Formats: sequence, structure tokens, C-alpha cells
Amino acid sequence: MLIAVDFDGTIVEHRYPAIGKEKPFAIEVLRKLASEGNRLVLWTSREGDTLQAAVDFCRERGLEFYAVNSELPNNSLFAKSSNVGRKISADIYIDDRNLGGLPDWGEIYEIVTQTRFQKKRRRGLRRLFK
Repeated sequence: MLIAVDFDGTIVEHRYPAIGKEKPFAIEVLRKLASEGNRLVLWTSREGDTLQAAVDFCRERGLEFYAVNSELPNNSLFAKSSNVGRKISADIYIDDRNLGGLPDWGEIYEIVTQTRFQKKRRRGLRRLFK
């Protein structure tokens, strides 16, 4: 699955343009999701040096992203102007601005893994009705 993950307020506390304190278990859960074959996209309004600082922050903690502000790894918006739209197509979006707020990272892991199972199950059922 392609999972878009916000940075400020989601992986770290809001302190933009600085980097806030890491949210408990955020990096660990994201590393686990990536190790299970999910493609993680850093999806943030940061750009330029503040974006690079966010990528470096995660990298220093062992978290690498499949792509940054794009669903394709070679289509990064690092160098593009802020006029470019950043809406991406993902299976799941993890963002502190979700309706109802951000669940804790243990709950996020459960939701993602259940969604993956349900998507596989739905695909199988569709074949029955063709």
C-alpha cells in the first residue's frame, strides 16, 4: 500500500519551522510498516531547507521514504516552486488534521494492517462477481 504521512503534528509535535519533539512510537511504527512492504511517502507542506531538515530527521532515525511530496520516487517536489499542487494519490493518509484528530501510533498500525487485509479480501470478492 502507498501510505502518505504528514510530518508536523504527526511524526513530530508542531514547532514549524523548527522540528518538534518526536511523537511517541511514530518512527517505530512507520519503520515497521515500511518493513512489511508498504511504500511511505512524506507528505508535508514543508519545502526547501525545512523539507530537507524533516527528511534528514527521519533518516537519522532509520526511516527512509519511498518518495517525498509525490507518489513517485523520482518526482520529488524539493526543487519545484510552491505553485505546484501537492495532492497525491495514496491508499491511506496519516495526518494530525484528520477528522477526529490523530489516533495514537499503536492504533494507527492496527488500522493500516486491517485496511490492507480488507483491500485484499475485497479484491478477492470482486472476482466472484465478474
